[in-house]
Amino acid sequence: MGLLSEGSALSWEETQKYADHVRKHGIAQFINQYNKLKDRTGDCLLWGDEVEYMLVKLDPEARTARLLLDAPRILPELQKDENEGVKDLSVLWRPEYAAYMIEGTPGKPYGHRMANFNQVEANMKVRRQQVESQLLNPGETTLCLTSFPRLGCPNFSEPLAQPTPTEGTTRSLFFPDEAIFPSHPRFHTLSRNIRQRRKAKVAINMPIYRDIATPEPFIEDLSKYGADQESLDAAKPDHVYMDAMGFGMGCSCLQMTFQAVNLNEARVLYDQLTPLCPIIMALSAASPIHRGYLCDTDCRWNVIAASVDDRTAEERGEKPLKENQFQINKSRYDSIDSYLSCSKYNDINVVYDREIYQKLRDAGIDHLLAQHFAHLFIRDPVSLFKEKIDQDDETDTDHFENIQSTNWQTMRFKPPPPGSPIGWRVEFRPCEVQLTDFENAAFVVFIVLMTRVILSFRLDQLIPISMVDENIKTAQQKDAVRTGKFWYRKDILTEFSPGFADCTCSCAPGPNIGNGAGNTDVHSDKCKDLAADDQDGKFIKMTINEIINGKGDTFPGLIPIFKKYLESVDDCDVETNCTITQYLNLISMRASGELMTTARYIREFVTQHPQYKKDSVVSEEVNYDLMCECARITQGDSEAPGLLKDVLTMTNERVPDAMKKTDCLINKKLGCALKCGESCP
Repeated sequence: MGLLSEGSALSWEETQKYADHVRKHGIAQFINQYNKLKDRTGDCLLWGDEVEYMLVKLDPEARTARLLLDAPRILPELQKDENEGVKDLSVLWRPEYAAYMIEGTPGKPYGHRMANFNQVEANMKVRRQQVESQLLNPGETTLCLTSFPRLGCPNFSEPLAQPTPTEGTTRSLFFPDEAIFPSHPRFHTLSRNIRQRRKAKVAINMPIYRDIATPEPFIEDLSKYGADQESLDAAKPDHVYMDAMGFGMGCSCLQMTFQAVNLNEARVLYDQLTPLCPIIMALSAASPIHRGYLCDTDCRWNVIAASVDDRTAEERGEKPLKENQFQINKSRYDSIDSYLSCSKYNDINVVYDREIYQKLRDAGIDHLLAQHFAHLFIRDPVSLFKEKIDQDDETDTDHFENIQSTNWQTMRFKPPPPGSPIGWRVEFRPCEVQLTDFENAAFVVFIVLMTRVILSFRLDQLIPISMVDENIKTAQQKDAVRTGKFWYRKDILTEFSPGFADCTCSCAPGPNIGNGAGNTDVHSDKCKDLAADDQDGKFIKMTINEIINGKGDTFPGLIPIFKKYLESVDDCDVETNCTITQYLNLISMRASGELMTTARYIREFVTQHPQYKKDSVVSEEVNYDLMCECARITQGDSEAPGLLKDVLTMTNERVPDAMKKTDCLINKKLGCALKCGESCP
């Protein structure tokens, strides 16, 4: 959950006065840390995951499922050992946005040994058990839900809380302030300041899933919630309307962070994982219901993006810009706008602060990294504490992290903290959380393996950023795994580097180019020409099944490449190989459609429920039965046919036909990379 500084939170009016101060000193803090640590190298691969849990109260007599606002009581109990200085804890706990959410991480990072893959699921089970041990009453449970289906519906919480549309933090029609985690000032402050900076409530509109009895047009009567004209104007026909940060930040997710050997390797991982973000988003899709309605999307991403969109009408392009304003194309929560290791495929306009950019360039920071942070720092701070205004830029980084940690993008590039043994890191952020520890572990292991394969086989997965953006939109569509087609690089297997920070492509100003280089927001014509040339057959649209499992002689598939990698490593024992195989089977079968995504499973559960009226409404009773089934799946008491059963009962390695057909293609490309000692066919 980003920066968790504490103190006396400033109002938006006070925070706004210090915006330039925070930006100025934040950049100075980064420059100081960069100069100290830019040559740091030799860090080993360390990695970890973050899982966000929801507390749910199931009442069999009333047949209701409600979010349990008990995290403020439970979290201090979970953190007691850490706060008392106990060492070598297996789990660490942190607050999350909502009073029904808790975030758990491993007590220490996992290392470079293959056997670490056997620890992930076991640690997740420990986390769940620790939370469950703090629950007091029958029917209370812990679920990994991306989105609680009836969040924002009347009486969705326990204890009951009522929204206050005309006062308070969010002034929402549906989301009460009591549902925000109260014990840390960051969360209320962010909610209030984002609304005040925007000069309106956030406006979230998700397309309604149209069933045979869904009204046409679908226009909800918001007057019964006390809607004012602002809300009436913001709500779109045929969309589910939401109006508070809690609808986005009240969703749960699964995130992974990786430490690289050095700065350059971190930049390569940041870039090479970026094209994978939409693919994993679609594979992990788990949120087809919002505010009690089935939506025509399967992912939370656009909900969160809109929930923290603090751009003014001018910045959104709806009114003429004022002096010293930027027109900003995306929310603070969105996909990245540029690669960091090579600019060849940075083909969209990157809006950045020229003055900040020049300060970074003058400090010896290359064009791409300077542009990246100058782009992040077009944003205002939206949370500031009185005690943190004046800092020592040589030793503190709170002003830098203030801006850095409130740019919530698909990937995050993370410099080392001051005075810490932690190195340069990247964070992978698009994954939706799954119902079981097995599934969550499978996605974590898949992404960690991806980082190792990228570096070992020197994969080149880069595609134009505009194609990544298009893929992000496709990934959120209903059943995108089976119906969507995604841009991907046709030939990701190379015998040479995919490009480091000192990239030599002629359109990329490198670290040795003078300070005047790269002072434009728009890509050069030469670079556009290069990108256009590369599009000739290098990038093709494929299904997720083809990307993951392979497409004959056209594309080898990621999992077959993983198999080759596993054959090449020395420390993958039988037990570890079995564990990894089960996880890869899950991903493979999700990609092929043999197993459902969580979103599809939830949607089909609702639409096949005898009480569902085919009107897109997820009633209290339907939601109760759905949450009970989710609890059974989580606890291992349901076979979950179509979601998990087949992969959990599988004993042998699954090799689909698509994988068999691509084996020769991989051997041709990787024979030398694997140093097999045999001539390539």
